[in-house]
Amino acid sequence: MEKTCCPSYTIRLKAGDFVPSKEQVRVSKKMQRFLNHTLDVTTRSTTDKPTDELKTSVASCSSEHNSEKNSTTIDSSKGDGKDRDKTGQYVHLLSDQVDKTVDLCVKCGELPANIQLPKASVKKVTPAKRKLQAENSEELMFSCNVAFQIIATIRRVKKDAEHVKSVEHGFGGDKDFPDLSPQKTAEILASHLNQLAESHGLSVRACNGHINFYSAMNQVDLVEVGRSTVSKTSLPATGANDRIVKKNSGGCGGQKRRIEIRLNRSSFDKEEYYLYRKYQLKVHNDTPEHVTESSYKRFLVDTPLVYVSPNDDGSVPPCGFGSFHQQYVLDGKLIAVGVIDILPKCLSSKYLFWDPDLAFLSLGKYSALQEIKCVQENQVHCPMLQYYYLGYYIHSCSKMRYKAAYRPSELLCPLRYQWVPYDIAKPLLDRKKYVVLSDYATLRNEDLSPLNLTDGHMEEQPNEFDQETTNDVCMHDDEMAELDSDSSDVESDSDVGASATAVPEDADLGNILIGIRGHRPRYKDLQHAFDPSQRKFLETQLERYVKAVGTELSKKMVYTVG
Repeated sequence: MEKTCCPSYTIRLKAGDFVPSKEQVRVSKKMQRFLNHTLDVTTRSTTDKPTDELKTSVASCSSEHNSEKNSTTIDSSKGDGKDRDKTGQYVHLLSDQVDKTVDLCVKCGELPANIQLPKASVKKVTPAKRKLQAENSEELMFSCNVAFQIIATIRRVKKDAEHVKSVEHGFGGDKDFPDLSPQKTAEILASHLNQLAESHGLSVRACNGHINFYSAMNQVDLVEVGRSTVSKTSLPATGANDRIVKKNSGGCGGQKRRIEIRLNRSSFDKEEYYLYRKYQLKVHNDTPEHVTESSYKRFLVDTPLVYVSPNDDGSVPPCGFGSFHQQYVLDGKLIAVGVIDILPKCLSSKYLFWDPDLAFLSLGKYSALQEIKCVQENQVHCPMLQYYYLGYYIHSCSKMRYKAAYRPSELLCPLRYQWVPYDIAKPLLDRKKYVVLSDYATLRNEDLSPLNLTDGHMEEQPNEFDQETTNDVCMHDDEMAELDSDSSDVESDSDVGASATAVPEDADLGNILIGIRGHRPRYKDLQHAFDPSQRKFLETQLERYVKAVGTELSKKMVYTVG
């Protein structure tokens, strides 16, 4: 700990004492607004610039069309060219989104690499076909068949590679061509596209190998362009329903989003692995070859803990003890996974990975709040389950300081394993990377100035001496001075000379017990607590002390500083 660049301290929070900060309350409220479609979603993913252009295009289409809502008919000759331009721009932007999603899937290993995959072409569905393809209260607006083209390309390249029987182009045989179908490919692409499209009033689903973009029928005007007529029963733009549509512009049909939190025992799950891979590549910039199934299993699935089933006597919570994956599922899609251990006295948070496309929801903070809530709920059934552990706190690493935001937290003294309130430890860690927290906590609690070392004296180490010895243990500086003087006189009479001030050869200052406000550490464990001038003075005092009482006795008595 003294040598490492990043001293690490175990940190914990007593869940029953947790008081959320304003920022943590905002995170909870933001999630609730997102679920209610009242949050202004401004996601920025791998498609940053096109996303903004897409939003502008949608807003423009919406504005133009809403301005015409109150009229019963529209002259088809007016603005027809402009509508076509808008439609073309919108289709182009959607196609660009699909292309970027294909690239992302290649990087994540969901689609084969080393192959030139075709570009996507999103088509507008004609009004005549829309109602035939409508599902529930939604209407099909756009469709893309790129999944068929991708599979055809893979099969063609695979056939060519088998025919040539070589790896001239860098193809590795069957391992480079997963067992994909147009429907499976469309499902993979749709899962990545859905969140982005949803923020613009669309939903995305795979249907028979096609990627279909749907819009709620009462929101068709958001993307409906190019028609020559509109409904005769449109509501005024200032009506109540119009306000609701604005609030719910991020969703489909104004229905609330739903988030589920599922607690599963630790096991390998393909969907979790794909999310983990996406997170590692985009958030931590890992390389694809380093993010493998085997490395994922070793890191977050394999566990030495044995699962303990719940019981009725209150010693085990309803979920049991062991290693778990806590899934966060938004409208059926996995968006985050918290890897945790639930132990007899605590919930230990090990790792969290989440969908980078939803970074604006602060899922790290949100999941921590849910894990604290999990402790509080399980404590009702298992009273000894009280603490929330966040792993190691590294004060010298700014990226790790977020762990102390969950208050009131405590840090573990690495020397004596005593818990020290973070508010006491922080100013000490601000000055020095490594400190013996239990010692400094005592000094900080009493609000002491730098130690006054000139008042040193010695006291008995409990249980080391009998009562007779106790009466003669305490010695102050003036008494030690007299001993020095007496010793010097004796040695002078014996013509010892310079050896009068010598410290015994077997003296070990590091093993001398130092008494500081009720604590008795060895000097070697405490010497870094003093600045150089204090250390030099104290060591001079300790040398006099050893010379006065002898080496053996100095190891059994306590030299008190105060």
